[in-house]
Amino acid sequence: MNSKLKTLCSVIIFVVLSGLQISALAQGPGPGPRIPLPPIPIKGDTTHTLSKHFTLASAAAKAPDAKGFIQRWLVLEPVKKDIVRNNIFTDNYLKTTFSTDNFSGDYTTVPKNGETVKVGNQELKWYALDSKAFNFNLYHFTYALNKPKYGILVWLVTVIDCPEEIKNVRMAAGCNSGSMWWLNGQEALLLSGDRDMIADNGTSARLTLKKGKNIVRGAVINGPGMANFCVRFLDEKGTPVKNLSISYE
Repeated sequence: MNSKLKTLCSVIIFVVLSGLQISALAQGPGPGPRIPLPPIPIKGDTTHTLSKHFTLASAAAKAPDAKGFIQRWLVLEPVKKDIVRNNIFTDNYLKTTFSTDNFSGDYTTVPKNGETVKVGNQELKWYALDSKAFNFNLYHFTYALNKPKYGILVWLVTVIDCPEEIKNVRMAAGCNSGSMWWLNGQEALLLSGDRDMIADNGTSARLTLKKGKNIVRGAVINGPGMANFCVRFLDEKGTPVKNLSISYE
């Protein structure tokens, strides 16, 4: 009895499979190669425009924001660097790199807006911009210009004009990831290691802002991740210094 049942099942399976094969042949050949779907648009800003996060700086002097942060900077297009991780940013690495990949050995020079300079074999342009936020987001800057966003070194310059001499101030900065800052040609602050951008993450020794123009230069370096920074001056009591104006020349 079991033998007959097995034989009957085999016959049924053969008939079903034969029917499927005939049906497939009757329908003709199968579909051709799959047509690729159009790419899904990236969410967010895809226009590569500076105006979303920045304003072109005007000739009129600008005051710091309500908390003393400096929003106006001359910013150089990024120097492309082969950096795969951010924990290499030791004091020695930063000082050596900033000395080597430098647009000028004169730390009091003020570039001109729109000027092109050469760093190594890279031709790079200066932009005078006001950030719409208290910090200056270099990821947004490089994205807007369609330039490399990771593995970059960015040079910065701004001019601080003081109506009178201000002694015993401290430069306070935050950055992501490593940076170095100079005031009137002298090293003021070094932020090494892999940092997050936190306001006043590092403060300098006591400095003097002289009456008239003071030149601030900065360099921010970053591998993977978003690069941005913020800078302000604090007085002896830790209060933001706001009795100054900012320009790019």
